[in-house]
Amino acid sequence: MLMHVMTDQATSQTGDTAAPRRGPWRLVSRTMSKAWEGNLFSEAAEAAFWQVLSLPPLLLGLLGSLGFVADWFGKDVIAAVEADIIDISRTAFSESVVTQIIQPTVSDILTVGRGEIVSVGFLISLWAGSSAMSSFVDAITVAHGQYGVRNEVWQRIFALLLYVLSLVLLVIGLPVLALGPDLLPKLFPVPWRDTVTSWVDVTYYPIIGLLLVLALATLYKLALPRKLPWHRGLPGAFLAMIVFLLSSIGLRLYIGWITTTGYTYGALATPIAFLLFAFFIGLAIVIGAYFNAAIQDMWPARMTRRQRRRWRRLEIERAAEQIRSTDDEGDWKTLEDPDRQTSDDHQPSDGRSPKV
Repeated sequence: MLMHVMTDQATSQTGDTAAPRRGPWRLVSRTMSKAWEGNLFSEAAEAAFWQVLSLPPLLLGLLGSLGFVADWFGKDVIAAVEADIIDISRTAFSESVVTQIIQPTVSDILTVGRGEIVSVGFLISLWAGSSAMSSFVDAITVAHGQYGVRNEVWQRIFALLLYVLSLVLLVIGLPVLALGPDLLPKLFPVPWRDTVTSWVDVTYYPIIGLLLVLALATLYKLALPRKLPWHRGLPGAFLAMIVFLLSSIGLRLYIGWITTTGYTYGALATPIAFLLFAFFIGLAIVIGAYFNAAIQDMWPARMTRRQRRRWRRLEIERAAEQIRSTDDEGDWKTLEDPDRQTSDDHQPSDGRSPKV
């Protein structure tokens, strides 16, 4: 009886949900349809807003924490990381955004010192800085139809934990990225150092881009309550990187063109440009999430052994609950009409009326 109910449920689910047509154009269409229904631009705008507000707390936590690792990498590590942040920012943002927003913010935060790291203000900055992470987690769960699966309070705390983990990894990783190009050639023999230096110069930014793709794929996995395999986040991560690079190039060309026309936003020009860059970062990440969700809809990932065991347990519990509800319904009808049950007990098996 139990297996029969489970078979009927599986058959009905298979019949009700037809497999979508597959193909690259169908994938693009499904991605755009899901993104439009999920308010893509609203989610990107929300992410951009929280990114702008989270930038000073992020830099405060990052650069303030570097004081603890300065003894490991040397006293020049903070200056090297500062220069590295500025150089990487110039590859993504316009020159005005870097010189008028990012560089002054970094310089001001570096004057705070290590003592600020243990203050109440720093703890508040952790909560404020995690707001951008929270908006990304919300957008990713919405894209996969899993928003609300995780408790809302726990989801906010979960975003804070992800933010703190990212901060720790950045504190350790940024000095390595900043000092690595200078230290790596010294590990090789003298005749090889020029060749290694040239290779490092060529591959430095592609390696950073690859690390960002891997980090974004990890975010796509960790953000979901019902997690997918890690490699399932790679397509969306690559698409997000491509979308941001193209939009960044287009925005820089637009800013360069509009400055030649004589039109200007005055003092608001740089903040607006920075907000647009933040918007395209959010747009790229959200589009990547919807792309992964569309791939999951068209080519569902195979369940792991643990997920299969959990699915079987849930199906057995659901089938048992259905059997109990059916039995309870029969008992309730008997209580409502006891004469019917008595009549049925005295009815002959051949269906004829009893003789008087």
